[in-house]
Amino acid sequence: MRGSELPELPETPGLPEYAERVLDVAERIPQGRVMTYGDVAEWLKDEARAEAEAASGAGGGAGGGSRSAGAGARQALSGGPRQVGRVLALYGGAVPWWRIVRADGVLLPGHELRAMDQYREEGTPLRPAPPAAEGHIPRLDLRRARWDGAVPESRERTEG
Repeated sequence: MRGSELPELPETPGLPEYAERVLDVAERIPQGRVMTYGDVAEWLKDEARAEAEAASGAGGGAGGGSRSAGAGARQALSGGPRQVGRVLALYGGAVPWWRIVRADGVLLPGHELRAMDQYREEGTPLRPAPPAAEGHIPRLDLRRARWDGAVPESRERTEG
């Protein structure tokens, strides 16, 4: 190794596929909207199911390995709300993590102030904090802020 040359570093393994998909969903959620951890888990299960069905339909019907490939995809992408939360805890710093929330609308403990800054900047609907709430931090108004995953029509027209 000469002067300014750096030693070669070993390649770091990529993210697990499930983590990549969770982070992708976080990036799709529009500003001012949220999904719960459970919403994201269901989204991913539905997406995996649709991909498996498409793969089995594309395989032609006569024997191929598409059925086992679909089962493998479902297994690799299975997870619930806790797994979604774990992915965000480990890898979510580079995506809008504040858009994936608890089902009760309570802000993530320890991250309330950072999340609140983002919610205010994005215009995310909030409910006033109950008088007994510690620190009087508002909750998310999930009835108004929850995103169902649908792409707005105007965006579909520009992307398609």
